[in-house]
Amino acid sequence: MKKKYFTGLFLMMTSIALTQNVPVDFETVGHGASWSWSVFENTTNPALQIVVNPNPSGINTSPTVAKFVALQTGNPWAGCETMHGSDIGTFTITASNAIIRIMVYKTKISDVGIKLVTNSAWSTGEIKVANTLINQWEQLTFDFTSHIGNGRTYDQLVVFPDFVARAADDTIYFDNVFGQAAYLSTPELSIDDVSIYPNPTNGLVKIESETFINEIELYNMEGKLLFTERNSSTIDLSSFDNGVYIIRTRQNDIVSNHRVIKN
Repeated sequence: MKKKYFTGLFLMMTSIALTQNVPVDFETVGHGASWSWSVFENTTNPALQIVVNPNPSGINTSPTVAKFVALQTGNPWAGCETMHGSDIGTFTITASNAIIRIMVYKTKISDVGIKLVTNSAWSTGEIKVANTLINQWEQLTFDFTSHIGNGRTYDQLVVFPDFVARAADDTIYFDNVFGQAAYLSTPELSIDDVSIYPNPTNGLVKIESETFINEIELYNMEGKLLFTERNSSTIDLSSFDNGVYIIRTRQNDIVSNHRVIKN
């Protein structure tokens, strides 16, 4: 009897120990708003703020979000992290949580990084994904499936909102970490039949689609519009520096964003 009792108690405690507090939505009745977030590598390390959503539209109409001010003098890897042993809880990476999503609202294009850390300070290493939209909410997706079954138990979430060297202070908002996939209304969806090649390229890029493309815009990774082409299926990058650019196509009311590498 006693053996069964302790076995049951152990299983119950194990179940309690492996509890993940998600999604991190920063709402009063949700997760994240009251957590002990620490900011690091950001010069004076201004605290992470929980604020009113600056643009409650599109895919994110929630009332409150997180605000991170990335200082010009801070390191590119400046970020914020939850407290070990609390906040996010403890969990392993499984098929059900290996895809991590986060919503971001940014004024420029730059990498966002996410990593998970164990109590012994072992980490997955950050995975970085750049936003493709500015001045609107966008959901980014991070794939941690390679860590499934590695036997690690994590108890800390680390977010790098602006993983880049900065020419000025920058404010980034983020929300709904570990959230469900968000979908825009039909007119806002990206077109999947747009083909861009060659990619990488050393000059000319051809853009093809079954749907007529009204306009093509080229942006740099800071979100600056470099030029616009109308009623054309090619753009010439030969005069631009090597690097990553965003090609935005417009097909009537539908916008699609694509990365292209110039080398």
